[in-house]
Amino acid sequence: MRDAAAATVSVHARPVLTIRPRPAIASLQLREAWAHRELLLFLTWRDLKVRYKQTALGAAWAVVQPLLPMAIFAATLGRIIGPASGTAPYAVFVYAALLPWTFFANAVTSSTNSIVGNANLVSKVYFPRLIIPAAAVLGATVDFAIGFAMLGGLLAWYRIPLHPHLLLTPLLAVLVVVLALGTGTLFSALSVKYRDVRHALPFVVQLWMFATPVVFPVTLMPPSWRWLLAINPMTGIVEGFRSAVLGLPFPFVPLAVSAGISVTLLIGAAWFFRRAERAFADTI
Repeated sequence: MRDAAAATVSVHARPVLTIRPRPAIASLQLREAWAHRELLLFLTWRDLKVRYKQTALGAAWAVVQPLLPMAIFAATLGRIIGPASGTAPYAVFVYAALLPWTFFANAVTSSTNSIVGNANLVSKVYFPRLIIPAAAVLGATVDFAIGFAMLGGLLAWYRIPLHPHLLLTPLLAVLVVVLALGTGTLFSALSVKYRDVRHALPFVVQLWMFATPVVFPVTLMPPSWRWLLAINPMTGIVEGFRSAVLGLPFPFVPLAVSAGISVTLLIGAAWFFRRAERAFADTI
């Protein structure tokens, strides 16, 4: 009897292990990604070195990319669309929009091709795969910072005074980084299984630019059709940069729409990426 009672007590005294599904935010493994932040910085530095290796202009390409399209648009569309841009010089009007757009396009393109481009690394070493598209976006921010310094030179050349709205540019920069990271993360996961994404991406980016008020003001769009521009998350970001640089009325409603879409897209893309990365090593 004593042995049976002791056995019963010992059984009830054993710890009970309960297995529960992780919360949705925990399944993203953000803490694990943060623990590998040194790898993130290393991959970013590697991408920068490869990008400008054996180039004649080097980091000057970060200035040429938005500056050359600005000159072309100013020469071809300046007389047609220039009067609708208000009192601001059309060159600055376009450059203020091309700056975030060029970053977004380059970051999305680089991050989309990042997983396939690092196939050997993905198939041999374990680490949070989310770091790879994040490193591609982080590398594009260096070009963005260089281009922003060029914007200061344009403001000085055209004698445009600084406006207090410029203090909001760091928040706008964070917003465009969030949107680029969400878009690039989603496309990078899709491109592993569907290689058509890599071929279709240039056309998507080009069409997206024409659907964004980069070379034209929103006022040229009929009021009944402006809601189409409003649902484009890049519209609020582009208009926000333009307002910050030129001191125009700030587009708070489009910016709120852009922020909501960008954050939702980033969370959804990260969740989809985590689900899809289980098959990366076998598919890639």
